[in-house]
Amino acid sequence: MSHPQHLPSGVGTPQADGAPLVARTRFPLLRNQPDLVYLDSAASAQKPDVVIDRLTRFYTGEYANIHRGLYPLSEIATENYDAARTRVARFLNAGRDEVIFTHNATEGTNLVAHAFGDANLRPGDLILTTLLEHHANIVPWQLLKERRHLRLAAVPIDAHGDLDLERFEMLLSREPKLVCVTAAANTIGTVTPLKEIVAMAHRAGALVMVDAAQAAPHFRLDVRDLDCDFLTITGHKLYGPDGIGALYVKEKLLADLPPFMGGGGIIRSVSIDHTDYAAGPRRFEAGTPAIGAAIALATALDFIDEIGFGAIAAHDAALTDYAAGRLAEISGLKILGRPQHRIGILSFTLDGIHPHDIGTLLGESRICIRAGHHCAQPLMEHFGVTGTARASFGVHNTTQDVDRLVDSLARVRQMLR
Repeated sequence: MSHPQHLPSGVGTPQADGAPLVARTRFPLLRNQPDLVYLDSAASAQKPDVVIDRLTRFYTGEYANIHRGLYPLSEIATENYDAARTRVARFLNAGRDEVIFTHNATEGTNLVAHAFGDANLRPGDLILTTLLEHHANIVPWQLLKERRHLRLAAVPIDAHGDLDLERFEMLLSREPKLVCVTAAANTIGTVTPLKEIVAMAHRAGALVMVDAAQAAPHFRLDVRDLDCDFLTITGHKLYGPDGIGALYVKEKLLADLPPFMGGGGIIRSVSIDHTDYAAGPRRFEAGTPAIGAAIALATALDFIDEIGFGAIAAHDAALTDYAAGRLAEISGLKILGRPQHRIGILSFTLDGIHPHDIGTLLGESRICIRAGHHCAQPLMEHFGVTGTARASFGVHNTTQDVDRLVDSLARVRQMLR
C-alpha cells in the first residue's frame, strides 16, 4: 500500500502497532483534554486546527453573503464558496456542476427522494435498499413509497455481514428503478463492492444512490470509476464542520430534476405566476447556504488528501485488527460481523450488560464510544439485539486508546457481572 511522500506537520506514517497517524495536538479538543479517549469518529470526527482556523478566519475577517454583493467582501466570499464546490468535485472526481451543497448526507438523500423520486417513479415501481443501511437511507424511501405507492425491499446480508450478492441478483430480476446502498456500514464497518453493485444494477435498468457518509473519510470515492448516479457525503465525518454536506448527481440526470425547495438563490426570474429556475446545482440550494462551513470543508478535504488514503487505510487496518484481538480477551464480549473488508468500526455486545450502561460507565472514565441501535434498527433486529456498543477510529487514535478501552471494559464487566 503506497504512502504519501510528504505529510503535513504533525502527521506521521502509519505504524504496525497502531501509533497515531496524525498527532493529537493537531486537534484542539484532544490537545486540551489529554486524558480523553475519543472513539466515536463514525458519529462525528474531531476537527483539526486547520479547519477551525479556516472557520475563524472567515467569520472574523471575510464574512459576507454571496453571489449578489458587489463589494469586495462579498466577491471574495463568493469566490471561496465557489472554489469549495470545485474542491468537493475534485475529491469525488466529479464535474463541478454535478455537486450540490446540502446540510448533510441525510438532506442529500431526501433531495433525491423528492426531486428524482416524486418526478420519475410510478405506482408499483420497486426500490431496493439493503440491510446494512443507516435509517437515512431507509426512511426517505419509505416516505417516498407512501407518497407514490411504490414497493420497497432490502438486500440481505450473509453470515459474515457482507451483502448477499446472489440474493441481490435475484431481487434485480424484479426490475427495480432505484438501488440505494451504503459504501460502508456505520454499524459493523462492512465495505460494499460498489463497482460490482452499480454494474449489476445498471444491467437491470436501475439507477444507483450511494450513501458514502461513512466511507468518505476512509477510502477514495471516484464517481466516474464507480459510475453511480447519486452519492452523498457529509462534512462532520470528514474532519470538517457540521451543517455541510454534498450530493453528487450525474450531469445528465441533474438537468431534468425539479427544485427540492423554493426560495431565493435558485432562480433566474420570478413573477407572481411563474419562475424560471437557475441551471446546475444552484437550482437546489435555496436560501443562504452554510458559506463558512463549505469553505472549511474544502480545508478538511485538503487535510485528508495530504495524509493520503493509503496511509489512512493502513492505519485503519492495523488499529482495527489490534482492537479486535484485544476485545477478544474479554469474556462474554461478542463483535458483530466479520465482513471481508471493513473500515475502522467495531460494534460489540457484552453478556448481561446493556450497551447504554457500557457507554455511560466508559464515559465516566473519559472514554467516548457510541451505544444504542446506531440508526440501524433493521440490522440490529437481524442480529437479534436491540443495540450495541461501538468503537470507531480516527486518524488520531492509537493502540494506547484501545488499551484504555479494553481495560475499562474489563472493569465494567467486573462491576456489573
